[in-house]
Amino acid sequence: MKRDPKTAAPNFYSFARDYLHTYLPTVARRSPKTIEAYRISLECFLDYLAEVDHVERAQVGFDHFERDHLKGWLAWMADQRHYAPPTVALRLSTVKAFLTYCSHEDLTLVPLRQAAQALRAPAVAHKPIEYLTEAETRAVLAAFTGRTAKSRRNRMLVILLYDTAARVSEITGVTLGDLCLAKPGHVTLTGKRNKTRIVPLTAKTIDHLGVYLAEFHPNMAVLPATRPVFYSLHHGQPTRLSTDTVAAVVSQAAQAARTRCGTVPEHLHCHTLRKTKAMDLYQQGIPLPIIMRLLGHENMSTTAAFYAFATIDMMRQAVDAATPAIAAPAAQWLTQDKLEALYSLR
Repeated sequence: MKRDPKTAAPNFYSFARDYLHTYLPTVARRSPKTIEAYRISLECFLDYLAEVDHVERAQVGFDHFERDHLKGWLAWMADQRHYAPPTVALRLSTVKAFLTYCSHEDLTLVPLRQAAQALRAPAVAHKPIEYLTEAETRAVLAAFTGRTAKSRRNRMLVILLYDTAARVSEITGVTLGDLCLAKPGHVTLTGKRNKTRIVPLTAKTIDHLGVYLAEFHPNMAVLPATRPVFYSLHHGQPTRLSTDTVAAVVSQAAQAARTRCGTVPEHLHCHTLRKTKAMDLYQQGIPLPIIMRLLGHENMSTTAAFYAFATIDMMRQAVDAATPAIAAPAAQWLTQDKLEALYSLR
């Protein structure tokens, strides 16, 4: 029941339970980590109400989501909890999303949602975009010697992670059925909200994959299409790598690469390889709309009309044109607006 039987007022906890346990996972198809972030944000607001306004959790209702309470919450997060501006912005955006859901479920809550939408979190300072230079990229891609089976697996993992500009969760989910080495060679990546996209593979990467598959997936034709491309054995069965394992592999690559190129970041993250590939593409003069499509970004409405013409062949030409071996100067450097468009989306 979404209304209090005594007062007939909308029941906050009924809406919150439906939002977190039904709407987000089954309708919006949000990931467990995203749902957890929403729960933490709501918990944070309840903590504020208890600590500052002395409102017990059992007494929380939608009247506590009025603008004045939300403004006090923003100041409390910044001044008392010392949250960074991005964290404050995240917390506010999730509460706004919750109130939007509630207003769609109950029209009497529309004014709360409208008042909350007018609030703005503190401005977030833009950090410099982090990406690898050509020399650093070469060193990272050559970090694993290939002397052991594990080293050869890790080498292929880093190469494919860079060449496809995949998110770490996308690379761990790649199966044999997602690969196509015949012309035109490509890989199908499954990204956020289970949306798929096709990313062309360079000729060199296809050659590497051919050798890798022959060793780690012999008799590939008779293997199940759901078999993970990158795996570790558990009880004799191939199991997809965890995102933590991939992060560890990239970290190991960075440590090894630093012996060849001292400017490689000591703490290299998977997403840096993704940004590096995007920047390599742009520096070769590849149009931003094609880069956005390769990265699986959605929120760029100004390029929507262009997407219809970004065929697999166009993307193949784009990818083949961008390798660390090419040393041509950038055709044009990105403006700050384009940098934000390219890298603010995950």
